[in-house]
Amino acid sequence: MDATALWQRYQQWLYFHEALGFYLDVSRMRFDDAFVDALQPKFEKAFADMAELEKGAIANPDENRMVGHYWLRNPDLAPSPEVTQEIVNTLEQIEVFAEKIHTGAIHPPKASRFTDVISIGIGGSALGPEFVAEALAPDFPPVTIHFIDNSDPTGIDRVLTQVRNRLPSTLVLVISKSGGTPEPRNGMIEVKKAYAGQNLDFANYAIAITSVDSNLDKIAKTEGWLARFPMYDWVGGRTSEMSAVGLVPAALQGIDVGAMLDGAKEMDDATRVPDLKNNPAALLALAWYHSGNGKGEKDMVVLPYKDSLLLFSRYLQQLVMESLGKEKDLDGNTVYQGIAVYGNKGSTDQHAYVQQLREGVPNFFATLIEVLEDRKGSSPEIDPGVTSGDYLSGFLLGTRQALYENHRDSITLTIPQVNARTVGALIALYERAVGLYASLVNINAYHQPGVEAGKKAAAVIIDLQRRVMEVLHTEKTALSIEEVATKAGALEQIEEIYKIIRHLAANQRGVVLQGNLGEPASLKVSIG
Repeated sequence: MDATALWQRYQQWLYFHEALGFYLDVSRMRFDDAFVDALQPKFEKAFADMAELEKGAIANPDENRMVGHYWLRNPDLAPSPEVTQEIVNTLEQIEVFAEKIHTGAIHPPKASRFTDVISIGIGGSALGPEFVAEALAPDFPPVTIHFIDNSDPTGIDRVLTQVRNRLPSTLVLVISKSGGTPEPRNGMIEVKKAYAGQNLDFANYAIAITSVDSNLDKIAKTEGWLARFPMYDWVGGRTSEMSAVGLVPAALQGIDVGAMLDGAKEMDDATRVPDLKNNPAALLALAWYHSGNGKGEKDMVVLPYKDSLLLFSRYLQQLVMESLGKEKDLDGNTVYQGIAVYGNKGSTDQHAYVQQLREGVPNFFATLIEVLEDRKGSSPEIDPGVTSGDYLSGFLLGTRQALYENHRDSITLTIPQVNARTVGALIALYERAVGLYASLVNINAYHQPGVEAGKKAAAVIIDLQRRVMEVLHTEKTALSIEEVATKAGALEQIEEIYKIIRHLAANQRGVVLQGNLGEPASLKVSIG
């Protein structure tokens, strides 16, 4: 296609939202009008499905749940006055609480104000807050945030070391829908012990963000924690950034949560339009469907050309892959759906993997994210008439063109600047695109059976470890790995038992290994 034809195609498919200053360009995706026409019935169904979802239909049949994250930024859409009021009240409580923390009206017993906050969560209870903190937190926030988002002891230690001297002025957010998820539970227990180690009453620093009457909620209520905020049954973790999960940490950092909600609401209005060419989320879903033949055959590479958007690709990994990565469709057929997501940032990626994108396996489509504003205020010239921001823009445009010339498709999103409103809009855009795409391919975007299976498998391993330790404490002589497995009644899990024993021995947990470590069958194990 020559330059004139490309220019015409660009104008034909360019979407612009004036109020948000938002552009979406799908012209470098090689679909044609016949493809769009053929998909039109699927989109009509997708728009209808989405309308029913927003009215409160059971959109997650596996768990018999409504899906209502859209109501969070427009409570009037909620299916009952009670839900509307609950959303409004929670937002007001968040804003009042953050203001009291900032002014010192709520302060720790041994300091005049809180200086830091540790946020403990996993998955959707961490990735959204982390992305928003990286994108929007001011350089000198009223409260500095630190994240514990894993069960890695070294990672937990690093955070606790960072705030060790400020622990008496550090808040703790514990974010868990059920209160029983191992990673946030483990983090909470370790942090609780750190507070006890400084003779601090954890309850004076702790905030629970959880479902009403969950295990965590009961603990927080019984112990008299500083505050409790609700998580809703009808909001999944990966779409919870606009709930207390994301708004509490954002508000504490001084981020304008009202503007974030406004941006999301504005984008929701735009993506509710039942017209493919005038709906940016539908255009994204169209592009994804075309690139992967409706089967996720190509990966989504996300390249934001702005440092503050670095974590957007990690956030989208969960939103897209957990929502769309499904073995079964809604009719029970085995379909193996999904779109793999990865990314870095421009122009770092130029020196990392654009070489493969340009010349390697053509198994992807790129999403380039452009931010028009380089920085607040004027920029110095690096070369005559050229700034560093001009170079960054040049790298983006050059990469887009270089990819297209070698038959690699791309989407370009453009926002005027990175602020609370545009970040809210980006989150809402992809939430809707995922929902529409899921309808196109007939899957449930709102459950995660694979995640639940992984949790159950981990619980089995922990139980196996207990049985192994019982055997070792009972026996008086050293045993082979096979003997331990046999006595534990788990010979079929001998490999897992060997790895459990190896881990315990490496961490001085009272288990001693004797023999050639490179020959597991020769090892003897005992309590030492």
